[in-house]
Amino acid sequence: MAKVNANYEKLPGSYLFSDIAHRTAAYSEQHPEAKLIRMGIGDVTRPLAPAVIEAMHAAVDDMSTVEGFHGYGPEQGYDFLREAIAKGDYAARGIDIDVDEIFVSDGAKSDCGNIGDILSIDNKVAVCDPVYPVYVDTNAMAGRAGDYDEAAEKWTNITYMPTTAENGFCPALPDEPVDVIYLCSPNNPTGTVLNAEQLKMWVDYANEHDAIIMFDAAYERFITEPGIPHSIYEIEGAKTCAIEFRSFSKTAGFTGARCGYTVVPKALVREGQSLNAMWNRRQTTKFNGASYIIQRGAAAIYTEQGAKEIEETLDYYRNNARMIKEGLEKAGYEVYGAVNSPYVWCKTPEGMGSWEFFQMLLEKANVITTPGAGFGPSGEGYIRLTAFGDADETAEAVRRIQALS
Repeated sequence: MAKVNANYEKLPGSYLFSDIAHRTAAYSEQHPEAKLIRMGIGDVTRPLAPAVIEAMHAAVDDMSTVEGFHGYGPEQGYDFLREAIAKGDYAARGIDIDVDEIFVSDGAKSDCGNIGDILSIDNKVAVCDPVYPVYVDTNAMAGRAGDYDEAAEKWTNITYMPTTAENGFCPALPDEPVDVIYLCSPNNPTGTVLNAEQLKMWVDYANEHDAIIMFDAAYERFITEPGIPHSIYEIEGAKTCAIEFRSFSKTAGFTGARCGYTVVPKALVREGQSLNAMWNRRQTTKFNGASYIIQRGAAAIYTEQGAKEIEETLDYYRNNARMIKEGLEKAGYEVYGAVNSPYVWCKTPEGMGSWEFFQMLLEKANVITTPGAGFGPSGEGYIRLTAFGDADETAEAVRRIQALS
């Protein structure tokens, strides 16, 4: 008899955003007249930049000719994109990253989950709390998380590091030994960032304990404050302990086009094994690469015109974030994030839980948010709002929430 992966049976309920979608659909069915404004899921709404579209159209034309046709491409990504990434995202910041340390994929979410393929299930995993659910759920699926404790809302074999207003949204070093550490800056869901000194603390810890940092930099283009690292490789020693995930989804609106990349330095070695070589082996076995057309579109953001156009889109979302933050603060709410991030982390009214506040905003303001409790125990008492919506709808949502005060 075929046996299934029993770890899936341990997963609690549905994925967070599926639960939100279910609740929203149920409300819409009961109130078809309601004009809902969606500020929950972090999906972009602005169209792809003209330079990206032009590059994709040209790539489609390439595919229509014998001379220009591309079949299976290199699993690691085409050199024209990898070279653009190395130059535009790293060399421009004084970071030396080799082309063969860059692996193009169909997005950071896939890579964050798939990276576990090259790690033993015996590793002790540490996550910030609140946390992007993918880090936790994919480790649970692999068997690293232990059992789910419903009362504590935690997995028994995962180390949760509170990342809250009380500690300045910088997790303290763990009291127990850990092997794999997930860090995200700008952070999802809190919208806060780690500075160079804070990241150096983690890099030193990882190198001292032979641990690995999984650094999610999907939102780095939203950083506006000077001095905040855009890459963990800005920190001395990071190449011997860190893997970095990047995404074109939020940078250039590729949520529907699907493209991202992961950097695995050749200097990162554990138990005598090169993780760069291991990841390359994994990708060449299990992945056929992102499409030629999509990669041509991604490469266009590194041109002078493409960079200008996506910066305009990023400014659109930054303005939305500022509008939400200032509007909620004016209404008396305690708010974090937004300055270097498209996410706004808002404290719920006194005595009100995350899901309760979510439901109140859905029913009384017709605004859809994300309950902080869905990101882990330390997310209770907060909601997350995203700045990826239409500017006029964002302004209207803020007015509706202010009217409840």
